[in-house]
Amino acid sequence: MPANHHSTEALESDACYLAMKTHDARFDGSFFTAVTSTGIYCRPVCRVKLPRRENCRFFRHAAQAEAAGFRPCLRCRPELAPRAASWSTEDASRILALQAARLIDEPDAWSEDGPGAAQIAARLGVSDRHLRRIFESQFGVSPLQYLQTRRLLAAKQLIADTRLPMTQVALASGFASVRRFNAAFLEHYGLNPSALRRAGGDADGGGSSQGKAIEVRLGFRPPYDANAMLGFFARRALRGVEVVSTAGGKEPAKGSTPEYVKLIRTLRIQQGGQAHAGWLQLRFDLEREQMLLSVSDSLAAVLPIVISRARALFDLDAEPMAINAALHAAFPHGDGLRVPGAVDGFELAVRAVLGQQITVAAARTLGSRLVEAFGEPLATPVEGLNRLFPTPAAIAASSGDELGRLGIVRQRQTALHAIAREVAAGKLALHAGADVPSTIAALQELPGIGAWTAQYIAMRALRWPDAFPAGDVALQKALGVTTARAASEASQAWRPWRSYAVLRAWHAPGAAPSPVPANDAGSPLVATAGVAA
Repeated sequence: MPANHHSTEALESDACYLAMKTHDARFDGSFFTAVTSTGIYCRPVCRVKLPRRENCRFFRHAAQAEAAGFRPCLRCRPELAPRAASWSTEDASRILALQAARLIDEPDAWSEDGPGAAQIAARLGVSDRHLRRIFESQFGVSPLQYLQTRRLLAAKQLIADTRLPMTQVALASGFASVRRFNAAFLEHYGLNPSALRRAGGDADGGGSSQGKAIEVRLGFRPPYDANAMLGFFARRALRGVEVVSTAGGKEPAKGSTPEYVKLIRTLRIQQGGQAHAGWLQLRFDLEREQMLLSVSDSLAAVLPIVISRARALFDLDAEPMAINAALHAAFPHGDGLRVPGAVDGFELAVRAVLGQQITVAAARTLGSRLVEAFGEPLATPVEGLNRLFPTPAAIAASSGDELGRLGIVRQRQTALHAIAREVAAGKLALHAGADVPSTIAALQELPGIGAWTAQYIAMRALRWPDAFPAGDVALQKALGVTTARAASEASQAWRPWRSYAVLRAWHAPGAAPSPVPANDAGSPLVATAGVAA
């Protein structure tokens, strides 16, 4: 069996073994167990017979286990595990390594060819050599080894869960050619992709033939308040773009709490100069700590990107144990809450602008009008789901009169045009791989975009866990303060998880029913307004 591999972080082996023994889903994706007697590595939730303690080795990352010569389990499927999304306020080397890993994990940050070590180093402002040294010191593998594991696990999920042709699986997973794809599988897993598909069977898969939906499973760590998350999206659903259904498909009785079942929406992904449009459906399997993702066949070529955006939309990679340790004392009722994300950063930014100074319902009406006026039609099998959200180019080309007829005031028109032009020109990136401080600064330089809107976009589109819109009136009320400065001072103990503190404050018993932004244009807002973003 493989010789001992350098471990980047000390793991409490006895605690890891206990978590594996009890199949504790809270630790899923936080470590992987490699069994020396089988050469296989597993998730903590794996239901195979418990291996002997002396045969177990524990790794923080799947890439470490694979670099040590272990193969992924075909039963628990490590590719389904939530990603390790730790944020740190520790030393600069660790922060740099974590940021590099975050860039590798974010497919929207790169072209079709994917990132290389030199590209990642350039993005982070360090030399290639320094990045490799820091990355290997922290993770025990090189950036390229980490990236290779990500590609292999992405491909493994497509092989197990879909009936996509191997050529399409290879290209969608980031391999430059089928030959390299086959060689990498043979080197790491000891069998070719077709054999892996046969070995895995179709027990978990919702693999599809041409023209039918593709189904995959996405893991998350409990606790998870699924109804609260779906309810958040239901209150903001735009006509034609999103449908959030309730149990039985009926409207809940007035005053009752609805039970939400699933979200279905349209989606456009631009990759390599080509637009891929279709729809996706998301519903929870809480007993298995999984989300079921169904994707239209038209999005098969960009399925790993769709999976990444779905994970971000529902914040499936959050680490509740770390978050709850920091926030539970101040917000004991929000341990299952997650920060809602976005499938498209530009769409989220437009929603945030439309939601300034008005109620959630009013902003939803404006957003639906915008979709009807500028969104492209799309045929789907779902009633009421028939349009794509407008592109940056479409918004940039719209006239003030056209937007005005929709009820959008001049100040919001200026902000929408500014954001659309910057995104369309490639000057502004609104996704999880973007640099957070520089993007926030760039947003605030645009007309009509102040600190509140920039922080809200960072929280949801950039997936920054430490965003904090201190000027939010409802947030200040929940914290018992009256100024943005006082709110910011009160929040320091919750870093780097202040985005989650914001959600808990908004959902705290007796809190305002929806977030209330301060007016980014100047004077404070004193109405029960909310953000439809």
